[in-house]
Amino acid sequence: MSSATSTRRDARRNHERLLAEARTLFAERGIDAPLDELATRAGVGAGTVYRHFPSRDALLRELYDQSIAMFHEMAPEIHSAPTGWRSIELLLERLSEWIAATPYLPELMRRVAEIDPHHRPGLAFADGLEKVIERAKAEGSLRSDVESSDLNVLINMLGSLGRFGGDYLPFWRRQLAIVLDGLRARPGLEPLPGPAQSFDDFDRMAHRQTR
Repeated sequence: MSSATSTRRDARRNHERLLAEARTLFAERGIDAPLDELATRAGVGAGTVYRHFPSRDALLRELYDQSIAMFHEMAPEIHSAPTGWRSIELLLERLSEWIAATPYLPELMRRVAEIDPHHRPGLAFADGLEKVIERAKAEGSLRSDVESSDLNVLINMLGSLGRFGGDYLPFWRRQLAIVLDGLRARPGLEPLPGPAQSFDDFDRMAHRQTR
């Protein structure tokens, strides 16, 4: 193995270690935690941190983009579920669980919106989410007045349980079961009050954009 190849491999290893430690550090202390502490946790010098991430914003942007990529990786399992209802279950379960385990995510979304107000990759999920909803409605398993923004809000509500820390994570499925029961179609349901917020408006609100 050439020295150049070894150097590149070490650099990739350091990069991934820094990202992994940043997730843990930010989950514990928020996205403004000292980067010197990140260096210490990753076992590298402060200079190595800044060679990989010239600024805190660069680190946050990469963590954000990795989060979006992870959502995309979940999509095939959700869309290939045997029934529309199972797709709904997987959607709420997978995304809520991940957000609960990533308590810094709302703060990260707001910061990236400040860094780049026009970067809104979440809009790419709108069509896929609509397909999941329409499939479940067509089979009669999802109540007919549920919209995509409703599911987004519920996912964020469930995910917000992560603020209580890891001690609560074994119990969050109770709330998931309650939410799923409320989404099921059944005879005699009272219509939901008022119209649903649009997906676009919710996405702007989640990122706290006013433009």
